[in-house]
Amino acid sequence: MSKPHLTIALGHYDHVTDLVTGRVGVNGASVNCVQFDRPAEIHFRFILHKDFDVAEMSLGKHASMVSQGVRDFVALPVFTSRLPRHSSIYVRRDAGLRTPADLAGKRVGVPEWAQTAAIYLRGMLAHAYGVDLRSVEWVQAGRIEKVDLRLPEGVRVTSEPEKNLSDMLVKGELDAVFAAHPPEAFRAGHPNIARLFEDSLAAEQEYVKTTGVFPIMHVVAVRREIVERDPWLAMNLYTAFEQAKNNSLRRMLSVAASVPVPWAYEHARAQQALFGKDVWPYGLEANRTTLEAFLRYAFEQGVCHREVAAEELFAPQTLKRFTT
Repeated sequence: MSKPHLTIALGHYDHVTDLVTGRVGVNGASVNCVQFDRPAEIHFRFILHKDFDVAEMSLGKHASMVSQGVRDFVALPVFTSRLPRHSSIYVRRDAGLRTPADLAGKRVGVPEWAQTAAIYLRGMLAHAYGVDLRSVEWVQAGRIEKVDLRLPEGVRVTSEPEKNLSDMLVKGELDAVFAAHPPEAFRAGHPNIARLFEDSLAAEQEYVKTTGVFPIMHVVAVRREIVERDPWLAMNLYTAFEQAKNNSLRRMLSVAASVPVPWAYEHARAQQALFGKDVWPYGLEANRTTLEAFLRYAFEQGVCHREVAAEELFAPQTLKRFTT
């Protein structure tokens, strides 16, 4: 009997490198890994066309589909991308924005309402800073929504998919932008475009320390028919991703630099004081606080159509581990 062959689509991360190169294999399967510079392309092609067998998936899109009874995919509790998002709020210096509370009454752009980073940011505004989301004039621009929304009463979102968020910010059509990647104007050093949080690193670390929420952007998902055909693949894939991640952490924590950044290992060790020994944990239980906060935000914002339990997101085979 031949092994199942899986095409796996991922972004470029050191913590998946050993899986991509074959240094770590998936027990019982052969794999072909393809990598993309922009994971948004993976999400688009996987959700709309199912181009891959296994792929990096937006947590926001996956949670929304689960809430709507769409059963095309099942996720693994493998988190390829995660990042607190204080650094992702960009503002016009002349808009008078100094604190999150100042966003009330302003025009704020997002690439998609259901973008995971934007869900976390709006949840942070509402729960950590007391901003009423109905007080903001929201503008969705640059992309199309990939899931159906059920917006809360009083929330206003204007869709302008043909426009560019960076250009709108520069021209004054927007006062602020929530963006997972820095807008072009910020990267180019435009004098009127800045981050809302000047010391975003300190703000993000304090947020994680205070709330226990270490935002998860992307999970890894599998086409459901594959897991239903070979249920053992879910755990074998999870094990391979975890082994690749653990190898990456060992490299990062070694004094022999694994990335071209001086003293990277010292920075990695410093994060253990905040996160514990495993600074990038996989699995449901180690991430329950983050996942439950995110699912609450997604439901409040109309991305999820009903309240979703964290267990519903993942293949049941991955929720408990075999131990000796």
